[in-house]
Amino acid sequence: MGLRAEVNDRTCIVTRQSGPADRMIRFVADPDGGVVPDLKAQLPGRGCWVLAERRFVLQAMKKNLFARALKTKVTVPDGLDETVDRLLVSALTGMIALARKAGQVVAGSGKVDAAVRSGQALAVFHSTDAAADGVRKIDQARHAWAAAGGDEICSFHLLTGEEMAVVMAGGNVIHLAALAGQAGQGVVKRARMLDRFRNGAQDGHIAGDPAEETDTE
Repeated sequence: MGLRAEVNDRTCIVTRQSGPADRMIRFVADPDGGVVPDLKAQLPGRGCWVLAERRFVLQAMKKNLFARALKTKVTVPDGLDETVDRLLVSALTGMIALARKAGQVVAGSGKVDAAVRSGQALAVFHSTDAAADGVRKIDQARHAWAAAGGDEICSFHLLTGEEMAVVMAGGNVIHLAALAGQAGQGVVKRARMLDRFRNGAQDGHIAGDPAEETDTE
């Protein structure tokens, strides 16, 4: 089966459910027979798909489902789920960096609050060690915007302060916002996938099943 046919038949090897690209992770065997994640679904060879939640990757590892799906003897490395997490973080931070260069990310509580209240923000990000008071103030702005009839602005706690500082090229970064635009949409798409991988599909602060966006790689 070619990759195109395989992509058209994304079926999770754990749940047997199908899903769109932003809900699935493809895995392949490398030349040495090790199972590796293929987040961009571009690597050659037979692949298999798992719904993009850590629990399903762990089940596939525990039950040795990769060998059956890939139809070959494979080695499943310890910590494969952590490898997926790191790759998802890298995809998110890389997209934030592109959005920053495109002027579609702002940092700092004041700028984030203003972006939320003006409706420019698509999503806000708080560092994992952000103070509750700072988060609450921005949440108040999000709720005020929604109460006025604006679209929901998602809130994420996915990156450490250090990770956010690196991607924003220095400084003490606790809060940032992705703004409207192609790159900003790409940030939100990757944040949703990382959030879903870590917290499951029923995370309360992500509403609905968003359509796939076209974004900058």
